Amino acid sequence: MSQLPNQPAEGPVPTSADVARLAGVSRATVSYVLNNNASVRISEPTRRRVREAAAELGYVPHAAARSLRAGHTRMVLLPTMNFPAGPLHHRFFHQLESGLRRLDYTVVQYGSTGLDADDAPRAWAELRPVAVIALGTIALTPQGISVLRRSGAKAVITLGPRPVDGAHALVMDQREVGSCATGHLLERGRRRIGVVMPEESGLGLFAEPRLAGARQAALSHGARIEPLPLRYEEESAARLAARWRTMGLDAVFAYNDEYAMLLMRALQDAGVEVPRETAVVGADDLMLGRLLRPRLSSVRMELATPQPLADLVDRLVQHPGGAPEHHDLLWARAVHRESS
Repeated sequence: MSQLPNQPAEGPVPTSADVARLAGVSRATVSYVLNNNASVRISEPTRRRVREAAAELGYVPHAAARSLRAGHTRMVLLPTMNFPAGPLHHRFFHQLESGLRRLDYTVVQYGSTGLDADDAPRAWAELRPVAVIALGTIALTPQGISVLRRSGAKAVITLGPRPVDGAHALVMDQREVGSCATGHLLERGRRRIGVVMPEESGLGLFAEPRLAGARQAALSHGARIEPLPLRYEEESAARLAARWRTMGLDAVFAYNDEYAMLLMRALQDAGVEVPRETAVVGADDLMLGRLLRPRLSSVRMELATPQPLADLVDRLVQHPGGAPEHHDLLWARAVHRESS
């Protein structure tokens, strides 16, 4: 049995009583100051003295003890899954995390790969988060939502293409992306449109609604929509390009810019002219797509919320018990360039 190496003694762990003695205040005052309790009037000089004493001693509040007293933490849990996230999701998480820290929440990302709809809520509940923002890759059930609420979660929020019964919903409706890309191609006179369906695991959550949006946009124009399975590999793109002319397509919405760039190069290598024979549109509006020749047309996506996301989460935490709210986050528009 292995043993940990002997560690040098660091001395006793500083307590709130030590901070109180050094600052010349009560332990209650230390608690009010370091927990940012605004309900008690404490002068700014006293607050500064307490913070300086805590810094000098190296004292930090005990999160577990604070959680025991409150029945929950100031923790907002962001379960993570093993799926490729686009630039919009990265912007979403950056904006959310920075905003929540400004409001004195602790943001924790929790690796949830391998957990199913029953196991995941129980695992998250063990940490006693005050709020959970769950990606749509885990299908939360009413029972799972109930487990989280009984554990002290004031707000259970889902983020995905569709809402979940019983939870607040931040919806990024991917149908809008497919509809926007297809509408752009229809405006350019294209009527036989392929839609790339990535074969990589986890992308179906986004690809299926985008295909549905493309089909809906094509209905009123009598246009044809052809799903095109494709792996993110040069060989897979080359095989698709080799039979392109046999399919009779005059345009393609390639799921996102990365698949668009992959397929466009394969089409060019196969002698298919872009955009004369086939127009190509991606999504995400990546800088790299603008550097290609021809420059890549794309769907630009932005977050569209009436208030900062962190403020929305804070409001739901502060006022639990209301009816589930539904907020559409996705705003999309086509950006026309040379490839279409």
